[in-house]
Amino acid sequence: MQKLLNWVDERLPVVEAWNKHLAKYYAPKNFNIWYFFGSLAMLVLVNQLITGIWLTMSYNPTGEGAFASVEYIMRDVQWGWLLRYLHSTGASAFFIVVYLHMFRGLMYGSYQKPRELIWLFGMLIYLVLMAEAFMGYLLPWGQMSYWGAQVIVNLFGAIPVIGDDLSLWIRGDYLISGITLNRFFALHVVALPIVLLGLVVLHILALHEVGSNNPDGIEIKKNKDENGIPKDGIPFHPYYTVHDLVGVAVFFFIFFIVVFFFPEMGGLFIEKPNFEPANSLKTPEHIAPVWYFTPFYAMLRAVTVDLFGLPAKFWGVVVMGGAIAILFVLPWLDRSPVRSIRYKGWLSKIALAIFAVSFVILGYLGIVPATEGRTLVAQILTVLYFLYFILMPFYTRMEKTKPVPERVTG
Repeated sequence: MQKLLNWVDERLPVVEAWNKHLAKYYAPKNFNIWYFFGSLAMLVLVNQLITGIWLTMSYNPTGEGAFASVEYIMRDVQWGWLLRYLHSTGASAFFIVVYLHMFRGLMYGSYQKPRELIWLFGMLIYLVLMAEAFMGYLLPWGQMSYWGAQVIVNLFGAIPVIGDDLSLWIRGDYLISGITLNRFFALHVVALPIVLLGLVVLHILALHEVGSNNPDGIEIKKNKDENGIPKDGIPFHPYYTVHDLVGVAVFFFIFFIVVFFFPEMGGLFIEKPNFEPANSLKTPEHIAPVWYFTPFYAMLRAVTVDLFGLPAKFWGVVVMGGAIAILFVLPWLDRSPVRSIRYKGWLSKIALAIFAVSFVILGYLGIVPATEGRTLVAQILTVLYFLYFILMPFYTRMEKTKPVPERVTG
């Protein structure tokens, strides 16, 4: 076996890769619970890929057969109901884990120099994940899938000059139809997963090149022993591979409770209208995207004023797109001399808390029907969302920070 391993390693550096990315990759020894979510995101990605492959074996990507094939999977395919619920619950779990992973990055400054590229790759993963989820959202071909996709695609029609042609190009027809379903299916199961996997690899390679951040925001590579090993680092394997099994066990416990007992989550994960076949002549009482898109949907609806001769719908799309785009420039907005929220001043702590609360409430407002009062609240929270980023260069520079210790703490 050793000779075989040596033969392979001379032609493909398996052992070198193992050492570089696991056995001899030194990670800070003070990782806390917030550092579970990176490995959990990988776990959910594997779940989505495996269950997705099995679901495609029985799925019929046509306007006439899509809904019936989902019912066939749920009722007649052996363990088909479990595969479907693992995939649908996994989609929501993916976004929960990713949002918590991003929040940890905001708390501990994991986007600051020299980790800007890690953050950018992460944001591209988030963008592709949103596209992947949107494409998959149409595939059950239920009422909410159909009308939710209709609303989202029609948003592109608000773009001046090219909007209508762009919407037509995305749909492939003058309305959401079988050809739209077929092309979304191709993108969902082939094109976007390839892009997503490539970005995940780049994200990890960029991380392992500069090293992981930690709750103290200290560079462990600056403090090494006589052998060149970081004094505050421990090998990722076996320490963190075993450590992460605790997070995986807790995650699976919660995940399978949802899968077996609350797979629809009261209409939050799978909406009730989606158990009816798509009908272009019957509009659901209330159309809203799935929950992980609702903060941005609430921002879209918060814009109600026409400006510069352009309709409010257009400016809503601009605000919604800007809310995602501004995340990409975050590494260059934070001017704080320290990384971690532990050592930043009270302005940064209050700003992050307001940002997080605003995002969660916007998510709720995007689910429920719009009223005058809710629209006003959404407008205020949208302003607070953007002010977190716009004012960041000022409050991070002017606030008083705490001294950062020489070595990592617990």
